[in-house]
Amino acid sequence: MADVAAFKDAVEQGYTFKGEHFDLGIAMLDKEAVEGAMVRLPLQSLNRHGLIAGATGTGKTKTLQVLAEGLSDASVPVLLMDIKGDLSGIAAAGELNDKISQRLAKMDKEYQRSGFPVELLSISEEKGARMRSTVIEFGPILLSRILNLNDTQEGVVSMIFKYCDDNQMPLMDLKDFIKVIQFISNEGKKEVEALYGKISTTTTGTILRKVIELQQQGADLFFGEPSFEIDDLMRISEDGRGMVSILRVTDMQTRPKLFSTFMLSLLAELYATLPEEGDLDKPKFVMFIDEAHLVFQEATSALLQQLETVIKLIRSKGVGIFLITQNPQDIPAPVLSQLGLKIQHALRAFTAADRKSIKKAAENYPETDFYKVNELITELGTGEAFVTALNEKGIPTPLVHTMLVPPRSRMDILTDAELQQLEQRSAVVKKYNTAMDSESAYEILTAKLKAAAEQQPAPAEKPVKKAAKEESIFDHSVVKQATRTATNIITRSLLGALGLTGRSKKKSFF
Repeated sequence: MADVAAFKDAVEQGYTFKGEHFDLGIAMLDKEAVEGAMVRLPLQSLNRHGLIAGATGTGKTKTLQVLAEGLSDASVPVLLMDIKGDLSGIAAAGELNDKISQRLAKMDKEYQRSGFPVELLSISEEKGARMRSTVIEFGPILLSRILNLNDTQEGVVSMIFKYCDDNQMPLMDLKDFIKVIQFISNEGKKEVEALYGKISTTTTGTILRKVIELQQQGADLFFGEPSFEIDDLMRISEDGRGMVSILRVTDMQTRPKLFSTFMLSLLAELYATLPEEGDLDKPKFVMFIDEAHLVFQEATSALLQQLETVIKLIRSKGVGIFLITQNPQDIPAPVLSQLGLKIQHALRAFTAADRKSIKKAAENYPETDFYKVNELITELGTGEAFVTALNEKGIPTPLVHTMLVPPRSRMDILTDAELQQLEQRSAVVKKYNTAMDSESAYEILTAKLKAAAEQQPAPAEKPVKKAAKEESIFDHSVVKQATRTATNIITRSLLGALGLTGRSKKKSFF
């Protein structure tokens, strides 16, 4: 039996903070809750990113919900990536039941049901305010990373952006970008090569195919106007709580490239827009990416490098990123090393490969004298997890088996009627859900090509032997031939009657 007093003392020392914090749960030892040993999270270190991992059905989504509630209460805006479609319930107050009552009794807490201020967002045809970005905002480097282009192809993309900038042709959507590629490959090839150098049609053809591939995953819905403003993600509600924006991406599992495109553009926009903040008392904004492996599984090495760089640097802007996935090994090692808070739900060992994976997962956590982590990690109950965070000084807290507090909002989804009401009340939906198609590269080039076609002289007509008005039936070739034949017959008949022939004969002297 472990020393309960020593364990409780270690938890109290490790999880007591001077700054703002909120309760995550109660510590457990030998699978029993230890009275008074509360596990808390300091707001100051939540911009150091985090991981929520565990097998299906172990409670990851509810943990995400608890964290979002705590941040919203602390006036921190939150963005949730809702890939499974089960996070909308945070907008409605929860309902007390026996399981919740029993859990809260162990923590000596009362149930305070509450709904939270929610904004629905979408990058497809889902309900919510449409999030878009223009091609010009993406820029040539980021677009080339998404399209997985080589150096030569990336150079041509940069040239396209330069050409459009020099000629005041805005690149708003993929229609614009495709039109420019077609123009520089055909009618505008000489003009562009005279200014910017030779362009291979093979290169432009490859770029065009890559763009069309991105279109096939629904990118036309994402690229366009009006462009979504970052300030609309970072709002505080009228009651002082942080707005919880839920991005509904239930259809993204079949379109991982589009999801990666969106994620990279959002992170890049946040990094470019927000000022340097240094160490804040609490984050300015926190993003939760559910099913995070979708961001990485289709990403190229160049895209992964870009993601890793942004995640490393963006915490200095006061932004925290939390990745939710089944196994920590789903996250690239350079990214995993940046995650300060780790909440590990149960993992399941069905095969030898599973057991190796669990052993590696256990090695990601601080050593402890109170648990055999690689064994207990397969025995954690639903709503229980290993927890380690960073304190105010950036030092990892002790690894603790924790029974997590239940969400105060609904642990179920909103009905279609409730979703519709939420959408109808939204000023953000009204702001972004009317698409724009302002004059941009497509329209400008189309008009240019049309004007050029109209200025070209009409092709000269072939000269004719006789004017049409002088042509008669006797000018027709068939009629002419028949006339000649009839004339010859009549002539020969007349000559015969006179004793003459139509041919001259030489006189014979014999």
